[in-house]
Amino acid sequence: MTRRHGYALLAAIVSLIVALSAALYVGVASDESGDHTTTVVGRGAPRGSAQPASTGTWVGTWSASPAAAEPGTETTGLAGRSVRNVVHTTVGGTSARITLSNLYGQAPLTITHASIAVAAGPNTPAAAAGTMRRLTFAGGAPTVVVPAGGQVMSDAVRLTVPHDGDILVTTYSPTPAGPVTYHPHARQTSYAAPGDRTEDVTAAAYTEQSPSWRYLTALDVLSNEADGTVVVLGDSLTDGITSTPNANARWTDVLADRLREAAASGADVPRYGVVNQGISGNRVLTDGLGRPADNPSGLNRFARDVLGRTNVKAVVIVLGVNDILRNPRLADPHAILDGLRTLVGQAHARGIKVVGATLMPFKGHRGFTPEREAVRQQINAEIRAGRVFDAVVDFDRALRDPYDPRRLRADYDSGDHLHPSDKGYARMGEYFDLDDLKGAAPAEL
Repeated sequence: MTRRHGYALLAAIVSLIVALSAALYVGVASDESGDHTTTVVGRGAPRGSAQPASTGTWVGTWSASPAAAEPGTETTGLAGRSVRNVVHTTVGGTSARITLSNLYGQAPLTITHASIAVAAGPNTPAAAAGTMRRLTFAGGAPTVVVPAGGQVMSDAVRLTVPHDGDILVTTYSPTPAGPVTYHPHARQTSYAAPGDRTEDVTAAAYTEQSPSWRYLTALDVLSNEADGTVVVLGDSLTDGITSTPNANARWTDVLADRLREAAASGADVPRYGVVNQGISGNRVLTDGLGRPADNPSGLNRFARDVLGRTNVKAVVIVLGVNDILRNPRLADPHAILDGLRTLVGQAHARGIKVVGATLMPFKGHRGFTPEREAVRQQINAEIRAGRVFDAVVDFDRALRDPYDPRRLRADYDSGDHLHPSDKGYARMGEYFDLDDLKGAAPAEL
């Protein structure tokens, strides 16, 4: 070999090494669809953010539907305050990203500082040591402007997110922008503090408590323990309005635990994160008041709250009771069933399987009448006959009193004769057949 040929060979080897090194560290910070395995390079941590790349699938580990404008925040919003939301995960991952909503805002919302951390323990605004990370947007910017009526997704950040654990997501806005988009009845205590305390790891400044989630509507993780997301669309029965606060006792929490434990044991069940899109008082057909409407109907929010979630493989629909109870006239069962079938059609158009629930009994509730009970029975008959959903979870049968099927069983009743107790919610989560989540939408003929 001549010296000239030797130099050429050496140069080719060096070029190949450089190319391979560059390819190894190329990452994708955000994947809107979440449908593909992704490589992510972490960034944005306040300190020591350089970490090895990781692979996995983007899935939803937590979410909450934007439900209304928070009363009392119409003019200044939460300007000059750090808002620290505490949320509970259903699956773990090695990277995370969040979605912030300004759906009910009347002006652009400027977030100048945002962070994410693992909580130091249950129900605390303090961060676990070494987990505080700064969040960025649009490829590295620390500041983001969320337009009125809009939402934004953060860049991905490297963080080991545990399953069945609490995560702290904190935002700071220095300028007035109201009203605040929020989700009431969180059944989880969140916090606020004066000034920019976004990266404070202690709980000292966070003395203001809130029973609601503000701005934050989704937490996704890059996960090796889940392959997709199941979205539960519902009303207060899914929101868990009568469950014990800070106990994660909603029926969807029980479902998530069962899925994770079954998959870990090697059972042939889907590996899904579970996200809860329940809004108390929600109906299939009718919006609440306001513009944009508070408490948007299932029909109006399905595209955003279900189809817009990350890597959705299945949806569970638990809606219809409020269409009966909150209608000043006798509800039309055919209209409610048509609305449910419309939701199923939208899911099928995306290849998503739909599991639907029967409507649970409410005798003893102030809204009960024999006529409304007849509407419930008619809807349940159609659901059980298989003429609405791909699969059925019969929550009516699971929770009703065997001696008076128009009532909830006493130990499953929270006391208002409509919403379950913690034991009732546990029964719902345990009664759900995990096999019903398998597969995709049936082929259209």
